[in-house]
Amino acid sequence: MRSKGSYLLKFLLVFTLVFPLLAACGVNQKIEEQYPLESVNGSGASTSYVYRAAGVSVPEVAKALVDQQKPQQESAEAKDHMFLVYNDRIIHLQQDTEKPEDTLIEVDSQEYVRQNYSSSFLEGYLLASFLGNLFDNGRYGHGSYRGYDDRGTYKPTGGSYHAPTAQEKKAVPPMTVTRTGSIFKRSKNADTTSPSGAGSVTSNPSKGKITRDTDGGKKSGSWLTPRKSSKPKTRVGFGRVSRRR
Repeated sequence: MRSKGSYLLKFLLVFTLVFPLLAACGVNQKIEEQYPLESVNGSGASTSYVYRAAGVSVPEVAKALVDQQKPQQESAEAKDHMFLVYNDRIIHLQQDTEKPEDTLIEVDSQEYVRQNYSSSFLEGYLLASFLGNLFDNGRYGHGSYRGYDDRGTYKPTGGSYHAPTAQEKKAVPPMTVTRTGSIFKRSKNADTTSPSGAGSVTSNPSKGKITRDTDGGKKSGSWLTPRKSSKPKTRVGFGRVSRRR
């Protein structure tokens, strides 16, 4: 009974560690598949990817992502800024000031948020306990960055945004295999008979017949003509078995 309880405890521990990772992967995959990638910044553990949801409001995009997978935290509904917190990503939804009908979906790693965002800016959207852990109780969070839409005024400290390259647009590159080979086509006038002495082969090998020997089995047949078998002979005799002394 004790071993069964220990097994259950280990299973729950693994589930609590793996499930948030799967949740974040599911949301990231939905964003990559549904919305075009517009801009990229950062490298390594500090990265920021920006996607565009054309003609969709901030609350509508937030609802679609939450329906895909519930986040650890979700900011209050607003038309200009909303935040969704997952295990290793923070999604910043923001209304594009140049195209108010569009929503910019900024997927930031926690390290990117820690190095660039202002903690005072995020206090109006996220819980203080989470911000305290994220910014190490004031060690980080002194940046002035407030999102991709405000990058002209509040520039990120770690690099600059740029249009994604062809490789960066391929979130999941397709598997391709390069093969070479030749195809030979038989000519209609090709010679289908074998050389002299080897026997001839007809052009239509699916037809043929086997002929039997008609001489009553007196002569042995060739290797192409089976020999007519005869009835085996039998013999009856008497004898005894003696024991050696």
